[in-house]
Amino acid sequence: MQEQVCAESSTAQEADDPAAAVANEPDEHDGSGAENTGEAAERGAVAGKPERNRRAPTKAQLEEEGDIAADYLEELLDIADLDGDIDIDVENERAAVSVIGDGVAQRGLRKLVGDGAVLEALQELTRLAVQTKTGDRSRLMLDIAGFRAERRTELEKVARKAVERVQEDGEAVHLDPMTPFERKVVHDVVAQAGLVSESEGETQDRHVVIRRDAE
Repeated sequence: MQEQVCAESSTAQEADDPAAAVANEPDEHDGSGAENTGEAAERGAVAGKPERNRRAPTKAQLEEEGDIAADYLEELLDIADLDGDIDIDVENERAAVSVIGDGVAQRGLRKLVGDGAVLEALQELTRLAVQTKTGDRSRLMLDIAGFRAERRTELEKVARKAVERVQEDGEAVHLDPMTPFERKVVHDVVAQAGLVSESEGETQDRHVVIRRDAE
């Protein structure tokens, strides 16, 4: 008997935008250390080159990505008549850009993000803007109004709860469908606990399954 654990997904379903789903999919399991799940096979090739043959970008290149993204996002904020401070960082070998505000500005940004669908779309657009400038595919992560950080915290709690159930009962646990970013958060927690996780299903039904051992 397989147990279902619900984790409210606050982002758009990948099936709504196949192009965005393909662009985001390689994020899953990057740096998680959970290579025994078979997720690496989903990474595919980018521009005709297998992902494993692509050189990791340098810190300078990632900082350049952040600068390009910041310029692009600043223009979008002006168009939307929104205020926000843009922070640029490098985390886990990728550029990380966050847009935050104070008071009314923060509420406006949060309204823009909504349930997360707009955030995913803006991240994809920002990655494409970076790629247009650099000629290389970007794995940049975008957060607005702290939405993604809060979602990560929620998912880590869900993942830890699921891990406990697997450890106690020995039965596989299926989580609700999630985006690649959300699934990666779960994969990381599971790997740290010494269990096995893998993604099953297609498009909007793709979800994480947590087990004690690989089947």
